[in-house]
Amino acid sequence: MSSSRAKAQIAAPRNSLREKVGPPPTFDAQALARAEAALQALSGEFEGWMAQEVERIGAARQAARQNGYGEAELAAIFACAHDIKGLGSTYDYPLATLIAASLCKLIETPGGRARAAGHIAIVDAHIDAIRAAVAAGVKTREHPVGRELLETLQTRVAALTADLADETRF
Repeated sequence: MSSSRAKAQIAAPRNSLREKVGPPPTFDAQALARAEAALQALSGEFEGWMAQEVERIGAARQAARQNGYGEAELAAIFACAHDIKGLGSTYDYPLATLIAASLCKLIETPGGRARAAGHIAIVDAHIDAIRAAVAAGVKTREHPVGRELLETLQTRVAALTADLADETRF
C-alpha cells in the first residue's frame, strides 16, 4: 500500500436553476416608461380603490365584533391589512402601508392573534388609524400626527410581540 493517500475530491453540485428558469428578464427604458404611464393613468382611481380597502377592513372588524375575535375573524382582518400593506404605497398612501404592516405584525402569529384577542383596542386603533389617514388625506409619515400615531402603534405592537419572534407566521 502506498504511503501517500489519495485525497477525496467532492465536486460541488451543479447549479441548474438558471437553466430551469432562464436568464433574468431585462426591461428596457421604454417598457418601464410605458408601465409608469399606465400606472399614472390609473392614479385617478387610487382614492376610490383605497376607500374600498378601508371599507373591507372595516367590514372585517365589524364581523369580528359580532362573532368574537376568533381565529377566522382575525385571519380576515389580517388578509385585509395585508392587502393594504401591499397596496397602500401604490395607491399613494405609504402611511396606510406602514400602519397595516404594524397590524400584520401583531396578528401574523398564533401568539400574536391570542394577544390581539386580549387587546382588541390595539386592533381597533390600527383600523381607525388607517381609516382616519385615508379620510384626512394623511399619506406619509412626515405628517406630524401620522408619524406620532405610527410610532405609538409600532411601540405597542413591539411590546406585545417581543417574545414571539420565532413563531410561525400566516
